[in-house]
Amino acid sequence: MTSKIWNPGMKPKTLYLVLCLAGVVIPYWQFLPWVLQHGLNLALFSRDLFANHISAFFGMDVVVSAVALLVFTRIESARLGIRKRWLVILAVLTVGVSLGLPLFLYLRELEIERNPSPA
Repeated sequence: MTSKIWNPGMKPKTLYLVLCLAGVVIPYWQFLPWVLQHGLNLALFSRDLFANHISAFFGMDVVVSAVALLVFTRIESARLGIRKRWLVILAVLTVGVSLGLPLFLYLRELEIERNPSPA
């Protein structure tokens, strides 16, 4: 028996909300203890983030992904008339792509439900 992340009966927007929750909880599970220990020391944060080639690889991957998401969000929001795009920008800047992407997909689903395209 295999475990399924997505139940075909579940609406995509529900899954995106679950992913939003995971996108906040999982990264902050690691970030909050660091902040409690060091405070919001941006210089130390940057040093720790780029401490070696592997961590720098992940750091740069996230930065490029964030930029790509923001560009995609702008284009797709204009195309579909998605409201509250600023929430995605705020999510990316305060948490990261792990929240910004599922949040945008949720907002996109809401807009598609409001304005279904003719078949």
